[in-house]
Amino acid sequence: MNQEGLLHKINQAAQVVGKTWPLYSFVTANPLSGYEQLSFLEAIREAGELLNANLLPEPFMFRQAWEAKKIDPEHIQSKLRKAGFYQSAQQSLLEMEAHAKAQSAMEQINEYHDLDRLTVKWLSLFLDEGMAPWPMPFKEMGFYTAWRKLIVFDNEIKKKNKRKIPKTPVEALTFVLEGFDENQQIEVLKRHLSSLPGWVGFIKFRMENNSIWNKEFPVSLLDYLAVRLWMAYSLDAPILPKLPPIDKTSNLITLKYLWLEAWESTWQDNFERRIKESLEKSINCQKVKPIAQLVFCLDTRSELLRRTLEQLGNYETFGSAGAFGLPMDYCHPENGLVNKSSPAMVPSKYMVHERPMANNEAKAKGYIKEGKQIGAYKYFLKRLKNILPSAFGFVEGAGLYYGGFMLMRLFKPNAAERLTIKHHKGCEHIYEPHISRIHKSDSRADIPLEEKAALVKGVFDSCGWRDFAPLIVFTGHASHSANNPFASSLDCGACAGNPGKRNARMLAKLANCSSVRQLLKEKYGIYIPNETIFIAAEHITSSDEVILFDQNIPESHQDLIQQLKRDLSELKKSMTKTRLNEPQNAVSLAKIKSNSWSESRPEWGLSGHAGYIIGPRALTSNGTFNDCFMSSYDWKIDKDGSILKAIMQGPLVVVQWISNHYYFSTVDNNILGGGSKITLNITGKHGAMQGNGSDLKMGLPLQSVMVTDKRFYHNPIRISILIQAPKHFVDSILVEDSKLSALINNGWILLHIMDPEKENKIEKYPNTSKIKFEEGA
Repeated sequence: MNQEGLLHKINQAAQVVGKTWPLYSFVTANPLSGYEQLSFLEAIREAGELLNANLLPEPFMFRQAWEAKKIDPEHIQSKLRKAGFYQSAQQSLLEMEAHAKAQSAMEQINEYHDLDRLTVKWLSLFLDEGMAPWPMPFKEMGFYTAWRKLIVFDNEIKKKNKRKIPKTPVEALTFVLEGFDENQQIEVLKRHLSSLPGWVGFIKFRMENNSIWNKEFPVSLLDYLAVRLWMAYSLDAPILPKLPPIDKTSNLITLKYLWLEAWESTWQDNFERRIKESLEKSINCQKVKPIAQLVFCLDTRSELLRRTLEQLGNYETFGSAGAFGLPMDYCHPENGLVNKSSPAMVPSKYMVHERPMANNEAKAKGYIKEGKQIGAYKYFLKRLKNILPSAFGFVEGAGLYYGGFMLMRLFKPNAAERLTIKHHKGCEHIYEPHISRIHKSDSRADIPLEEKAALVKGVFDSCGWRDFAPLIVFTGHASHSANNPFASSLDCGACAGNPGKRNARMLAKLANCSSVRQLLKEKYGIYIPNETIFIAAEHITSSDEVILFDQNIPESHQDLIQQLKRDLSELKKSMTKTRLNEPQNAVSLAKIKSNSWSESRPEWGLSGHAGYIIGPRALTSNGTFNDCFMSSYDWKIDKDGSILKAIMQGPLVVVQWISNHYYFSTVDNNILGGGSKITLNITGKHGAMQGNGSDLKMGLPLQSVMVTDKRFYHNPIRISILIQAPKHFVDSILVEDSKLSALINNGWILLHIMDPEKENKIEKYPNTSKIKFEEGA
């Protein structure tokens, strides 16, 4: 078997596994992205069988939704009848519960247990990214070669003679796959890739994202399969195990899917009613020119903030993707580390770096010096704990200090946070951002004026925005939490799991540039008044605080800034009371939840979302939509549908990733989620495992989506999208974009159109997938 043919088969088989993003840049993505060309139900059946996972909500979830009146009896009864089931809804629910009880009593045997354990051992050694004091030898030679050199010392492998192990992974795979036909070979590869989907997903991430670690210590799916299958051969483990027989008499998946559809239809009915009520109230509202306009991320956590702020004063708010249309990477001034700060699926075009502001060079040097001192101190402590001569003495001598600090972190977390050795203030008051193209030569030359203007115009267009207030605030968001390995999952998803303030600061600087404004006026007819000032801000979602970066505000706007700060202070008090359901001391409690290392749930993040609205604020300004993402969009300025196309191909796809990530983390938290935080352990600085060895966790932990083990918080339903635009806009976009069309036609997202050319009537977008149900009994 030649290498090219083998790689083709591996790539074909690898579609069954998605990417696992590292904890330091945790991107919520659809774990079944490789199945999106199939209908949702077909994907559920195929992936569920391969992963041995439950990919539809469990009966206890339907029971809770039914009792909470989240599932309309008429909807479920109608769907059951149409599919050939003539029992009552209650009887079908009891049938699902009985089946689940019988299934839980059956013992599940993993034929690959020993093979999985050994594979995890070698992967965790090789893929370590600086956590292990003593790294695995020979890593620079690649995974297969390093394993081949060291496996002779592993007593758990019977056939450990190095001379019998092929020199290359191609030779090893060719040997093991000999005797299987073409279809069987692909099936073998699929089974062994899907046996550890978390670890395989992380290898895919390192390969496809051209990770720095993978450049230094290369690993590929070819290496992984060669190592695993050679160990399977050595252990006499089945290369192609027999699948358990499928119970063709069971209607469980069909029943579950019908209940899921009824749940979704019930939510959509309620959603449509709320939209209509809000729109009717908005018709009679007189629009007054706002004193300030604030642009927030389309994130569900922004909805309460926007609604509360608009009630506090004469403010207008917009929703936009948190990257603010900047396909950029960000270079940190302290250490030079580069992070992606735009959607994961969009290649970065620009590099944003920091330069000291005028007369701030001394402060910049002080900031860098302080950072080096902090780094040296932490490195010194780590070495004292890890090197043999000092380890025991250091632990004995420092025990009292560490014990005291541990108690403080438990009982006085806010005080402990103040004593933590770190920068307690950001660099935003010292530096200003500059944008350049990403060049191999590391050039930091400014980008052309036309590109700057186009970036600013892109945000104005996407928000349907042409009238400007005296003060405009671009607000990114981030979350603060202690002892939380999944902290980046609470930051901005559109910024690849990083804080959004970097993008907000860069955009504000571009919009303040007089030459950019002049070009916008001359070329595009967009007039920004001279008195309009743009600034950036950051919304801390765990404490409801909004921090303004206002160090360069002119005297003429000081009163306005002070008024905004007072309103933001009131907003924080109101929001924390509502969000935490705490009438007293809510602000203090939010701070404690952010800083306590014993807190397993500093905030709910995006849990609870179910919809995404693309349209003007009038659709939602007079209602409560904290279960929805919201993108501002005005079809009247979108002459050819190009603005809507950018939203559908960007933010909508990101929202679909987020929604499916939360859905699958809820329905099977053990396999596609993260499991309980209580028993999680960090491995290699990049991932988490349950206990001392398991598959790498690819999804959100239990505490992010569930109240308890048996009580859900996040509604496990598919995302419903509402777009206010002429239907022919959407038609033309989907004709040109086959991938987006597949997501809609295959039922991964549920699209509804509010057509303003048809009196804003809401209609479900036609779905071309044909779902076949086996007739029920």
